[in-house]
Amino acid sequence: MTFIKITEQESLYNDLEKKSVMELLTEINAEDRKVALAVERTIPEIDKLVTGIVERMRRGGRLFYLGAGTSGRLGVLDASEIPPTFGMPNTYVIGLIAGGDSALRNPVEAAEDDLDKGWEDLMEYKINVDDVLVGIAASGTTPYVIGALRRAREKGILTGAISCNPDSPVAVEAEIKIEPIVGPEYVTGSTRMKSGTAQKLVLNMITTSTMIKLGRVKGNRMVNMQLTNQKLVDRGTRMIVDELEMNYEQAKNLLLLHGSVKKAIESFKNSK
Repeated sequence: MTFIKITEQESLYNDLEKKSVMELLTEINAEDRKVALAVERTIPEIDKLVTGIVERMRRGGRLFYLGAGTSGRLGVLDASEIPPTFGMPNTYVIGLIAGGDSALRNPVEAAEDDLDKGWEDLMEYKINVDDVLVGIAASGTTPYVIGALRRAREKGILTGAISCNPDSPVAVEAEIKIEPIVGPEYVTGSTRMKSGTAQKLVLNMITTSTMIKLGRVKGNRMVNMQLTNQKLVDRGTRMIVDELEMNYEQAKNLLLLHGSVKKAIESFKNSK
């Protein structure tokens, strides 16, 4: 089967520099509407991946995201939001980007072209069969990701790939292939746009559903969130007010004493 880079195909729009701002915004929005539908078609594969992640995390495993450029940044972003949102230690979801943390702000020349470096980076964390590796590459051709997925699969580690081209080299190396095909970008080849948005949606779905299944959400609330600012303290206090039907100040004191909504509610109920 011939591999076609849809992400590099000519934009459906032309003469962009001649358009008004309103025309540009309207056309970008029209393209963005295609993204959620493309992601929807991948839900069966996301379901398989999340099921595997939950199973392994319940026995102490971890989730690794690996990517380069925009894809790598999105993985690091999603991983970094797990501790404050769900109160999980930062050792459970780990994002790695080609070129290291400096590549989060600045491109690192040729970092993504090394077929062996991705696996070397993972070995620093002693990745093993209890873990899951998800490679992220909009084009589906990034050597840094391909090499890591290949080695991980050889070692019996569950692997997933997120790419916006069908039947890509990255997908070939993964057990579970998630391929939201969003079509050509508004600016030809600019995968930070629709492809990046699709990847972000998929990552949100993976970690949010995983954390819910691991008991980090109660009802529809982030009962394990970290209390890192006044907004979150207020949100947590109101959760306790609703759950325990006590006044605001009493609820706030209880929250600050125990450090999380979940612990505060459990402690109060156990004291009765």
